Amino acid sequence: MKHKIILGTLVCNLSCFAALLSPAYAENASQFGLKTSAAESTGEFTVTLQGTNLQDLYAYEAKISFDASKLEVINANTKIEGFSISPIVKNNEVTFAHTKVGSVSGEKGNLDMGTITFKAKKAGTSQLTWTSVKIVDHNLQNQSLALDKSFDFTKIFSDLVDHWAKTDVMSMVDKNIVEGMDDDHFAPDATVTRAQFATLIARALDLKSNSVQPPFTDVAVGSWYEDTVKKVYAAGLINGISDREFAPEKNISREEMAAMLMRAKSHVTGMRVEDMTSSSSLPFNDEDLISDWAKKVVQLAVDAGLMNGRTAEGFAPQGQATRAEAVVVLKRLLAGLK
Repeated sequence: MKHKIILGTLVCNLSCFAALLSPAYAENASQFGLKTSAAESTGEFTVTLQGTNLQDLYAYEAKISFDASKLEVINANTKIEGFSISPIVKNNEVTFAHTKVGSVSGEKGNLDMGTITFKAKKAGTSQLTWTSVKIVDHNLQNQSLALDKSFDFTKIFSDLVDHWAKTDVMSMVDKNIVEGMDDDHFAPDATVTRAQFATLIARALDLKSNSVQPPFTDVAVGSWYEDTVKKVYAAGLINGISDREFAPEKNISREEMAAMLMRAKSHVTGMRVEDMTSSSSLPFNDEDLISDWAKKVVQLAVDAGLMNGRTAEGFAPQGQATRAEAVVVLKRLLAGLK
C-alpha cells in the first residue's frame, strides 16, 4: 500500500502543471542515452540511463521495452538522493521512477540517472529500447519525451566464450536453426548423430512434412527423428548405411556430413551432384582414407568452401563431426545459397 501511495504521488507530480511548461526546455534541451555493461555475456548485464545537459531534474519516470520471454529484470537503482519505485514490469515494458524529496533543487549537468540490471533467460540476441522519459523540475513543471535509444544484447553459451565457432553458432541460434543442450551450454565439441545432423539440415532448408515412407527399418514409428527422416529422404538428402538401415543414432562422420551437404546444395540449386565439378585437388595427406563413394562429395565440399580440414594437412574423413562443425558448415551452406 505504501508503494502504491508513493507511486501515485510521483505520477501526480509528473502530470501536474503541463500547461505551464517553460520554453527554456526547448532552448536548452536535455539529451538521453543508454550505456551498457556489455554487448554480450553469459547472463546478467546492466543498462545505465544517462542524462546530458540536465537543467533541473527533480524526478523522472523512464520506460524501456524488451522481450520478457528472453529477459527478466533483476533490480534497478540510482545514486541520486531521494526515493525510487521498484521497477514495474508489464506487457514487455519496465518502468523505473525516482524522485527527490523535500524543497531541494534538481540535478544539473551530465549524470547517470539510474541503472537497471537484466538477466537473459536463454541464449540469443535481444533488443532493448528506451522509449520514453518524463522529467520534472523542482517547481513540478514536467515534460514528456519520446525516445528511441536501442541496443542489442547477446547471451552466449558459457562453453562458447572462447570457442572458435562462437560467432557462427550464435548466428544460427538467432535464426532458430540450432539450440543448446540447455539454456547455458551448447556442448560444441560433442559429437553429432546422423539423425541430429539430418534435423539441422531440415531446419536450415525449412523442409516440409510429407507422407513419403523411407525404407529404413531402424527408424521407429513415433521416434523424435521419424518426421525429420521422412523430410530429408523425400528431398533426396540422405541414403542409408544399407538399403534398410539409416543408423539414426550413429555418430556422423565428416565424409558423411560432406555428402549430406552437397545433396542439400543440389536440392536447392537443382543441379545434380553428379553434374557438379571441382576446380582443384584435395590438399590433404589423408586423402586415401576417404571412402571411394565419398571422394567426389568431399572434393566438392572443400572446393565450395563448405568444409575445411581438421588441420592444414588432414581432412579426417572418418573422424566424427562435432556440433560446432555441423553448425558452421550449415551456416556456410546457407550463405552460399543466397
